[in-house]
Amino acid sequence: MDRRLFLATSLAGVAGARAAAAQHAGHATLPDAPSSPEPFARLQGGGTMGHLMPDQEAQRVTDSPAPAGPAGRWVPRAALPLPRSEMAWATAWEGRMHIIGGYGEGRVDRAYHHVYDPKADKWGNAAPLPRGANHVAVVADAGKVYALGGFIEQNRNPDPNAYAYDVASDRWKTIRPLTRSRGAGAAVSLNGRIHLIGGGSEPTMERSSVGWHEVYDPGTDRWEMLKPLPGARDHVGSVVHDGRIHIVGGRFNTFEYNTNLHHVYLPDRDTWEERAPLPTTRSGHGLVVYRDRFFAMGGEAGVIGKGGITQAKVFGQMESYDPKTDSWQHHAPMPTPRHAVGATVIGDWIYVAGGGAVTGGAIQSAVHEAFTLG
Repeated sequence: MDRRLFLATSLAGVAGARAAAAQHAGHATLPDAPSSPEPFARLQGGGTMGHLMPDQEAQRVTDSPAPAGPAGRWVPRAALPLPRSEMAWATAWEGRMHIIGGYGEGRVDRAYHHVYDPKADKWGNAAPLPRGANHVAVVADAGKVYALGGFIEQNRNPDPNAYAYDVASDRWKTIRPLTRSRGAGAAVSLNGRIHLIGGGSEPTMERSSVGWHEVYDPGTDRWEMLKPLPGARDHVGSVVHDGRIHIVGGRFNTFEYNTNLHHVYLPDRDTWEERAPLPTTRSGHGLVVYRDRFFAMGGEAGVIGKGGITQAKVFGQMESYDPKTDSWQHHAPMPTPRHAVGATVIGDWIYVAGGGAVTGGAIQSAVHEAFTLG
């Protein structure tokens, strides 16, 4: 083949200045993104930090009221290319983790899109989100990564933007926007459709939680309303298991009003039922399905007053739920407690990257740790 034709074919559909996107196992070849040399950074001013101060480390909480299960173990993995948080949260497709948007380098409306390859233990730079935002709901299905809504200001001022990223070509396209603006919602894929549940909406200064439940059909590019989530909330954990959607924990408006509620959506009846509550009441936690159990890790809590945040807690608890017995247990806690993390399962590992190192958005993290029961 003529070399010029080969290059033209490889570059087709990739943004102008980006590296060639030769196809490999369904993924575009991405430019490397070296890990951050520093684990933490301040939002205000954007300066990096080598460690937390003692008063910041004092926010860490790891005790769980749930019965003990197998401890498992945590190991460090390649740090994120830069400290970031409030991505809300992460997704995986064909063995790679995608983390999109969030806070970083002194701003809250970033368009970052980092992709982690666990086989190589390294990160790549993918095409950035068309419009930067924080608390963007993301989910992967059928070779696409969907990015829905988000906040333009710090944890407030939602927008209705919706995008679909093609993993093979490293390109985003705009899809039909949300019917109502929101951020910090829960996105899951079920039977080829994308469900967006809960979140925070307007008015901007109040950022009220909502229970909205809408589903997007990629075939028709349309949204449909379904039965809303009981107990409107945002910053929840969400998973699909056995054809049902589970929404666990979260908050009513702020982390002052966290909840341990656990609801399951039954699509054949378009209704919700309660299940055993989360042992550690929290929001901004990760939730994944691993070995037929739901594993919840991280999160935050605190009290907001005129003097700032008090009674601040950043959770490191790793708790898991057995849907067969409707019961919870705890495992080895996160070595570095964080909230607003990117958490996914690839193979026999749970990967937990980035997140807030203190309550609120003041400090971002590049820390990346992985858990296994193996």
